[in-house]
Amino acid sequence: MGKFVIKKAKSGMMFNLKASNGQVVATSEVYSSLDACKKGIASVQKNVGCPIEDQTVEGFEKQKNPKFEVYTDKGGAFRFRLKSSNGQIIATGQGYKRRANCMKGIASIKKNAPEAEIVMEEE
Repeated sequence: MGKFVIKKAKSGMMFNLKASNGQVVATSEVYSSLDACKKGIASVQKNVGCPIEDQTVEGFEKQKNPKFEVYTDKGGAFRFRLKSSNGQIIATGQGYKRRANCMKGIASIKKNAPEAEIVMEEE
């Protein structure tokens, strides 16, 4: 089972979602408080069942929020972001060389996030 690891950032709090193998599969923005960070985690857990909008495919079908967006960054890596119902980005993934691996990252979030425990990073 995965876990959300909350940690301090320069200007607040953030979280990483780690898969059962310990690998980070999603990262949050920096939140102003611990409470706001926990609300961000709740939003991820609530929205993981949403559709995927794969912007790397020609003629892709636009999806309504909440959604996962798959796109390529300036360096050509495949990335994803999870958007809440209001369009705010609530989690992002790392850059992947292959689209298939990016999709596996999304699948890992869908599998791990709903039941993931929430822990504070040890300092």
